Formats: sequence, structure tokens, C-alpha cells
Amino acid sequence: MTKLIVGLGNPGDDHEEDRHNAGFWFVDALAKQLGTHFESEKRFYGKVAKGKWEGEDLFLLKPTTFMNLSGQAVSALCRFYKIAPVDILVVQDELDLKPGTARLKLGGGTGGHNGLKNIQAHFGTPDYWRLRLGIGHPRDLAGDGRPMDVADYVLRRPQLAEQKLIDVSIGNGLKVLPLFFKGDTQSAMLELHSKG
Repeated sequence: MTKLIVGLGNPGDDHEEDRHNAGFWFVDALAKQLGTHFESEKRFYGKVAKGKWEGEDLFLLKPTTFMNLSGQAVSALCRFYKIAPVDILVVQDELDLKPGTARLKLGGGTGGHNGLKNIQAHFGTPDYWRLRLGIGHPRDLAGDGRPMDVADYVLRRPQLAEQKLIDVSIGNGLKVLPLFFKGDTQSAMLELHSKG
């Protein structure tokens, strides 16, 4: 069973509502569902919540390093609790998926995502699970024709309509976790990927 779910984001109140923090939003919602809460853990460079799923220990992690140093927190917690990469689910914002869309996958490239790049650098393997929450790409925005810089886009708050769609994808991701935890990853992916 997955033993660690990592939500990716940037720490601090000024980043709380950024698109880049979609991973934080997911683990916050899961912690609420599990009736647990996050506490700062300096040795793990993050905030950690501990819960139970079907009697098994489950850790939730929000790194308090910035996004491009996420691997420091993930590897510290995994070393301490002897958690293998394949037993980790990393929840991230995804530029290449439209808001409202969520996708599960094992391994693969980083798609230029700095949080994933750093985690991969620490583990030396891409073989961990990812839950990709669509935030859309700035090139898809209707505007004055000038493309918005990707860094500016991910570090801004989504429009209300986008936020509602992202919240739906978070809800859909939470709904398939029981299948995912049981090891029925194919059914979890089929159910999640059929939703848009």
C-alpha cells in the first residue's frame, strides 16, 4: 500500500492560493477527510500529518522548502521510515492538463516540473506514482495575444471558474484513493480518467 502522499507547493501565506499549490490543496482535503492535521517537522523539512487507512499507517507531507527543493523533504521522510519510491504518491499541478482533469501514472518524465525534477534527483529513479491535477497552460488563455510567462502563471491565483474545476478534480482524485490503496491501480486510473 502507498505509505506516503506528498502534496507539492510553495510555503507561505503569499503562495497559498497559487495554481502551483494544487498538491497542497489535495493533501489538505485528504487530511480533513482522515481527521488528522499537519504539524511542522524540521527533520523532514515540511509539515507532516499521520493517519490510518484500513489499519495501515499513512503519512501526508507538505514540504516547507520551496518547490525546486521538494526532494529534500521527501527523501528525508522516506529514509527515516524506510519508504520505497514505488510506495509514494506525489500530487502536483499539471500545465498540460485542463482544469478539472486529473491523471494517475507511475513513473515517466517530469514535464519540466521543478518539484518532480528535484524528487527524481534525490531518488535516482522516476518510479513513483503521480497524481497530476490540471491547471491549464497560459497559452490557452484568451487575451491580448501576448503569452504569459509560465512562472507568472503558476504563481498566480486561478480564476473562480478554474478554481471550481480544480476542486472537482481534487474531489475525483480523493474518490479513487480506496481503489488505489487496495492496489487496484488500473481501476483507479480507469475511473479517474473517464471523468474528463
